[in-house]
Amino acid sequence: GCYKVPNLQYDAHLVLTNTMSMDAYRGAARPEATYIIERIMDRGAKELKMDPTEIRLRNFPQPDEFPFTTTVGLVYDSGNYPDALKKVLDLVEYDKFREKQKKAWEEGRYLGIGFSSYTEICGWGPSAGVEGAYPKTNAILGKWEYGSVRFDPSGKITVGTGSSPHGQGNETTFAQIVADQLGVPFEDIIVIHGDTAQVPYGVDTYASRSASVGGVAVYNACQKVKTKAMKLAANLLEARLEDITFQTGKASVKGSPEKSLTIQEIAKSAFVADKLPAGEEPGLEASHFFDPPNFTFPFGTVAITVEVDPGTGEVKILKYISIEDCGNVINPSIVEGQIHGGAAQGLAQALFEEVVYDEDGQLVNSSLVDYFVPTAHELPKFHTDRTVTPSPVNPLGVKGIGEAATIGSPPAVVNAVVNALSPLGVTHIDMPLKPDRVWKIIKDRKANPG
Repeated sequence: GCYKVPNLQYDAHLVLTNTMSMDAYRGAARPEATYIIERIMDRGAKELKMDPTEIRLRNFPQPDEFPFTTTVGLVYDSGNYPDALKKVLDLVEYDKFREKQKKAWEEGRYLGIGFSSYTEICGWGPSAGVEGAYPKTNAILGKWEYGSVRFDPSGKITVGTGSSPHGQGNETTFAQIVADQLGVPFEDIIVIHGDTAQVPYGVDTYASRSASVGGVAVYNACQKVKTKAMKLAANLLEARLEDITFQTGKASVKGSPEKSLTIQEIAKSAFVADKLPAGEEPGLEASHFFDPPNFTFPFGTVAITVEVDPGTGEVKILKYISIEDCGNVINPSIVEGQIHGGAAQGLAQALFEEVVYDEDGQLVNSSLVDYFVPTAHELPKFHTDRTVTPSPVNPLGVKGIGEAATIGSPPAVVNAVVNALSPLGVTHIDMPLKPDRVWKIIKDRKANPG
């Protein structure tokens, strides 16, 4: 209906709907933006009679142009986009596939290949903003993250983080950071999150910021712990502070490696007041609020080959190959898991998932009996690899990986299906590419060629 708003000079329209509300999806707008860009790349290549990989290579920022300032003022931290695409081409055996595809088309089979090269903005803050792009962020979008590292008298370590995980493996990666930096056994570390009684500060987890903001806060807390540990060691070893070195969990005196203490031995002595240097408080702990100076920009390229069954419209994924770059990698298994999960989610969006209403606005697939979420049976084997371009934004050189594959996979599979059906004159199909939709397009094109 239409109603008059008092004291305002316009009519407002009240719209009532029973359709589902919308919220941020894994990737939060980057899948949609990348989908549009990568479909344009393929359409542009076709119009220009250019290979779809060549048009991408011509338009990439080059490695020596980083840090790369975009037209909207964002500064991409680091990258080598051509390298990622070229590695994908090698893995997919691109030239051989094109030969195979040509023969298949001659036989009436529909093979296709699609690419997607993406970059994404991750690691929210910075709270100071980026001039010309995001003048000022806020607590909703970003800002700092909190981390703490505390030894107890037994030498065990408790890590506190404001970055609460929901499947990313933060407890493992943050413990790895501490074990690496302080040289302590991994099993001696407990990571606490999501408990405001024990970790009173924190912003949270989103925009692939766990490692690049939360993990860096923990890393910086470790550096503060090292600094105090070296002071305590100097006092215990009766040496000057400038003569103390710290490596692989031990504080040693330069030139006298036999005079050394493990950090856990130092931690235990830190609770004995008469062993402390003047002015130092008991205990060995530190906290840090990390506010990044810029975002991070992971990137990658996905290549997907498919065969489309003209009789059913079914899309069979033959190969899924991706090269992802999230900077330095803390835990390769977790990175692989994030890519696999993201790829499954992205392919589901492109091929299967859809909210359907009838003519009366009634939701007709309101349960998982009707709303199709793919299983391992419908998904391909994922072949993943990576390049490493460390980020200069933080001391760990990490970027983010949790949303990457969900961003890169949908346009790649759509490009592949459109490419497979290009002999029929197909230039676009809207997602999701369900069999009935694809079959109807094939049927229509065969009935009305040209």
